[in-house]
Amino acid sequence: MDYKKVLEQAVIYIEQHLNEALSVEEVSKVTGYSYYHLNRQFIAILGESIGSYIKKRRLANAAQRLLYTDDKIITIAFDNNFESAEAFSRAFKTVYKVNPSTYRRNRIHTFTSGKQRLDDEKITHLLEHINVHPNIVELPEIEIAGIRTEVYLHQEELKGHWETFYKLLPAQYRMRRRFGIYESFDKLNHYMIHEDMQFHEVFGFEVNTIDRIADDFVRSTIQKGRYAVFTHHGSLHTLSQTIDYIWGTWILSTKEVLDTRDSFELYDDRFLGYDEPDTEIDIYVAIR
Repeated sequence: MDYKKVLEQAVIYIEQHLNEALSVEEVSKVTGYSYYHLNRQFIAILGESIGSYIKKRRLANAAQRLLYTDDKIITIAFDNNFESAEAFSRAFKTVYKVNPSTYRRNRIHTFTSGKQRLDDEKITHLLEHINVHPNIVELPEIEIAGIRTEVYLHQEELKGHWETFYKLLPAQYRMRRRFGIYESFDKLNHYMIHEDMQFHEVFGFEVNTIDRIADDFVRSTIQKGRYAVFTHHGSLHTLSQTIDYIWGTWILSTKEVLDTRDSFELYDDRFLGYDEPDTEIDIYVAIR
């Protein structure tokens, strides 16, 4: 079975009928497979059920209209196949944690509102470049030394910041684990994270109590606790697609509760270089 072809067929049909009274059984019938089998592949490969994908795509379309039009909320609700403004508001708040009126007033295009249509490139990425179901781990406290800089999400600055860090890194520490820590997330509502947001990131390496660290480096601590761990496989030029999945799909589907501790990236001996097709890094998302 060519799962990619079947999933693409299902997604195309969903997108063509998104504003209609669409049932998951109807979608499965188009592909020639049972609902049970198709839904299982959706969950295994794409990280969510057929019904979840349909609902979130409708809500994402609605979120776009809330931000960029003056259409009445009731009109947006009906156009996206919700039975009433109340039903739409309940569904919207379940996913975005605020009601449609509040979301409209904020006027911020967040990752969670950017549930994009799955196309060939995105399906390939989910199949080949990320584990859509994260591993849940418990970490001890980890001490870090490195450089702190201001960055924006989705900017191609990552490579340059790591190059700056490596120029400062003493040779005796180059085999240590390296970390990229998103420091400002502890003050934010995770559901309001957006690509134009500026925050601090620490690019650093693991240290212990006996290391003598130069004054050029700042100190930071990864707090102990539970984390959901996603592995990105491949060139870091496609890392933004992995981030889109985590914040635009997984965060809206998981039963895990996000924590205010810093999230971070781990670079160990699997990291072969920014442009290498076989490189791997882990992304740790703090959970309770």
